[in-house]
Amino acid sequence: MERKIGFGLLAAALLAVACGGRTARSGTAAAASQPAARPAEAKEQTVPPVQYVYEVVAEYPHDTEAYTQGLYWADGFFYEGTGGNGRSELRKVDPASGRVLQRVRLERQYFGEGIARYNGRIYQLTWVMGKAYVYDEQTFRLVRTFVYDGEGWGLTTDGEKLYMSDGSERIVVRDPETFGIVRTFEVTAQGRPVDQLNELEWIDGLIWANRYLYDEVVMIDPQSGHVVGVIDFSDLQKPEDMLPQTDVLNGIAYDAGTGSIYVTGKNWNKIYRVKIVKKP
Repeated sequence: MERKIGFGLLAAALLAVACGGRTARSGTAAAASQPAARPAEAKEQTVPPVQYVYEVVAEYPHDTEAYTQGLYWADGFFYEGTGGNGRSELRKVDPASGRVLQRVRLERQYFGEGIARYNGRIYQLTWVMGKAYVYDEQTFRLVRTFVYDGEGWGLTTDGEKLYMSDGSERIVVRDPETFGIVRTFEVTAQGRPVDQLNELEWIDGLIWANRYLYDEVVMIDPQSGHVVGVIDFSDLQKPEDMLPQTDVLNGIAYDAGTGSIYVTGKNWNKIYRVKIVKKP
């Protein structure tokens, strides 16, 4: 499957149903609904995002049956949320072997989505059922659930609030204690909406987001919503690693202690530790 890089490609929206079981969405907001930009803000919106590329530092095994929807690193382990009706799980994974050390499976009617760690608990979204699960981080015991409107895709945290995507250009900031909405902002690049926002990771004050059906990660300023950087992950997988079940790039994890960044994809056979550098 050819996957193109860029912003606002109509082809990405048209392919959304065929590639991985997502619903297609326009992801654009009516221009009339947007407030007029202040002069300084308007100038900032015209600044193009910095372009980055990657270097592979190391490779780790990844379960090819794991349809990765959420990923993070904590205390030497990967924590992964997987999707698929009847196959959705929360997992704790040993990086060296790829072995699942701990898991809990969702009921068949729920399609698992993004995950985030906050205050000793793990939050897991579901796609279209409007239900979020909260687990004890150590035992994976279900602590409580929340309900919300709309779809759930990606989830991350800055340590105080949760940031949630729904596949559009919007990110919703939520109170982790109530799951209530604190605020909502739109993600733009040079004034244009950037949609298909999927898995999220908080890295050094920015939100890094996979874009569904794109081989790229966008770096988002959570205050302005502006995309300040774009990482091109084209050709991350070698041809011999492309299996029949291999799907799109999705999954970002960050080890704040070492600065290590990890990326993978849905049903990929590897997780990659990467170094991000400016494009020459």
